[in-house]
Amino acid sequence: MNIALITGSAGLIGSESVTFFSDKFDLIIGIDNNYREVLFGQQASTLWNRDVLINTVSNYKHYNIDIRDNVSLENLFKEYGADIKLIVHTAAQPSHDWAAKDPFVDFSINANGTLNLLENTRNYCANAVFIFTSTNKVYGDRPNFLPLIELEERWELNENHAYFKNGIDEEMSIDNTKHSLFGASKVAADVLAQEYGKYFNMNVGVFRGGCLTGPRHSGTQLHGFLSYLMKCAITGDHYTVFGYNGKQVRDNIHSNDLVNMFWHFYQNPKQGEVYNAGGGRFSNCSMKEAIQLCQTITEKKMNYSYSEQNRIGDHIWYISDMSKFKSDFPEWTWKYNVENILVEIFDSIKK
Repeated sequence: MNIALITGSAGLIGSESVTFFSDKFDLIIGIDNNYREVLFGQQASTLWNRDVLINTVSNYKHYNIDIRDNVSLENLFKEYGADIKLIVHTAAQPSHDWAAKDPFVDFSINANGTLNLLENTRNYCANAVFIFTSTNKVYGDRPNFLPLIELEERWELNENHAYFKNGIDEEMSIDNTKHSLFGASKVAADVLAQEYGKYFNMNVGVFRGGCLTGPRHSGTQLHGFLSYLMKCAITGDHYTVFGYNGKQVRDNIHSNDLVNMFWHFYQNPKQGEVYNAGGGRFSNCSMKEAIQLCQTITEKKMNYSYSEQNRIGDHIWYISDMSKFKSDFPEWTWKYNVENILVEIFDSIKK
């Protein structure tokens, strides 16, 4: 039997992975305890998505396990053993703002939980492919010290700075920079995942995501940029833009495009390899541009205000350089740009 095990299976990337891999594996095991609701409140609950998966994916089996509970995790790995061919680890505390409230919880989920999964993989299904969803926050605020210029609608890299013209690549240092506590816990998990791949020769891929998005996202103010923005655009709820004149830039990758990256890696895995995973130059926007798109799509003026205080360690300009992944896996490319994504989120919320 071929089994795929997916953590955070009711979340954005987890649920996309369940659906994507359901016709490629005999059994999909999902681990999700809806901790997102504990972190961000009822509007962030993923129970609706869990129920959709249970009711629509016939070979899906759900487990309500906290990844910090290593006893329960080990029992699960013992039960299925070497039949597990793929682990997609998406479960996380995903907000750098929230992490400052309780660093112990943040670190225990992001770092210790990842260690639990890596060690159980090594002990019970060492030949499986292990995919870890890391974050661009591992680079800290170092991208903010690039030569940026302020344009009418966005910040942009100075055109005379040729090295990063395609975006931030994997060679940017993650050391001696302000990460946020969330970024620090993800650095720990990121390096752990690399080490299990390189030290134990395990098939581990680390994917440093930009803004991961799509209609499956239970967006909130503290996490889920485009999803929450569109939700506010539709409902008229107030939205606050924090700092940088609202011109901060993010690249955005649809959950399906990201999971398709995982599939390509699974078919030709490497040991402890790191890839940036974002919309790159193909799919990116500033906050101002995103608001304008939302207003165009909804045909409504948004209820928003501007605060001069930016979030600590927040990126002014971040676009992922995808050259490394596209070189290793040339058949992969994006299907969705920012406008496609926002239209799909709008349709999903309205439905």
